[in-house]
Amino acid sequence: MKLPAPVYLLAFFVTFGVMAPLSLQADTLPETRAESVGLSSERLERINDLIERYMADQQITGAVTMVARHGQIAHVQSQGWMDREEQKPMRRDAIFRMASMTKPVTAVAILMLLEEGKLRLSDPVSTFIPEFTDTQVAVPVDETARLVPGEIPDHYTVPSSREITLRDLLTHTSGLESGGLGGRIGNTIAPRDTKMSLEQYIPTLGKVPLDFQPGTRWRYSALAGIEVLGRVVEVASGMTLDRFLQERLFDPLGMEDTAFTVPADKQSRLVMLYERTDEGQLERSEGNPAWLDTTTLFAGGAGLYSTADDYIRFAQMLANGGELDGQRILGLRTVELMASNHIGELYGPDANRAEGLGFGLAVEVVLDPVKADTRRGPGSFGWGGAFGTYYWVDPHNDLVGLLMVQTPADELRPDFVNAVAQAIVE
Repeated sequence: MKLPAPVYLLAFFVTFGVMAPLSLQADTLPETRAESVGLSSERLERINDLIERYMADQQITGAVTMVARHGQIAHVQSQGWMDREEQKPMRRDAIFRMASMTKPVTAVAILMLLEEGKLRLSDPVSTFIPEFTDTQVAVPVDETARLVPGEIPDHYTVPSSREITLRDLLTHTSGLESGGLGGRIGNTIAPRDTKMSLEQYIPTLGKVPLDFQPGTRWRYSALAGIEVLGRVVEVASGMTLDRFLQERLFDPLGMEDTAFTVPADKQSRLVMLYERTDEGQLERSEGNPAWLDTTTLFAGGAGLYSTADDYIRFAQMLANGGELDGQRILGLRTVELMASNHIGELYGPDANRAEGLGFGLAVEVVLDPVKADTRRGPGSFGWGGAFGTYYWVDPHNDLVGLLMVQTPADELRPDFVNAVAQAIVE
């Protein structure tokens, strides 16, 4: 796309953040000079260079990046475009679709209720949603048969060896709609209806056969698994999921722009989605994908919108051991529980994951940075979203990294981690 000279000049300023407005929020983490927290301001500029390269390479159209250390923001930059076609510069308070970065938020809600004694991780899901009693596991008649898109092979079901638990859902070891035969059957017998509420939809998943016996594999449940936990939050708390998160988490943390919907007066701050075509060009997506297009089905696995300043407050709360600005959300030991490996070696090569990684409660955990080939410190934990967003909390280096984009770019995440890590000088 050829731009006139004045627009090229505008793009230059946008890229380097000169024109990016400061956040309009009252609640932001304190900001400081990089050197005061053991980071190099000169080396942090490499983050900007990285984002510029990815934009020039037609992999993303813009980004907001943040790095906090010792509880203070040492780097924040808005680069590129919120909407390239409309030539809207990226702004610091831009609103992003968080997709699966919603999952750790829902996990925190579950852990808050755990601390209050309203549930246990070992509780069967049926304790809260009776329709999950007597779950079955789908088995193809021909074990070697490959699933043909759009087709369900001959199959039968066997009783599950045990009921699925809240821990199974949090660790993606439940087998509920995790990309296998059972999930394919579920699409026909319990289709996801975005006009429903969680109260209406989630019980229908109780009759969906599992992809495997609970606790025997790690397989990602993109929507259903954590959405069931959202309904558990509702049953255990007596509040709808959106209200629970707003009153118990977002309001106390000062997360003013985080919600399951974007109100009309904030729509102008919503970043456009882009997809990369087979020809290597970025194509603007009109509207939301169907699974996100809802105002009633509060998708605890993928439905939140947020800003960089909001989400880094959530991440910093975890980095602080469950507290931020005098607001105690979780106890220290509960955060440690969240960030511990709960599934042994299931999260490894068999799950198409690197060695040296584990999986906690809705977060990936770094057990051995060398084996995992990552520059995140040992004990780091976090997760990403389908549209490219990513965060991690690094207790070893007392650091939080946050990448906000709206285009999937697989190599950007490790490159961003590297750009952050190389700036640590003390």
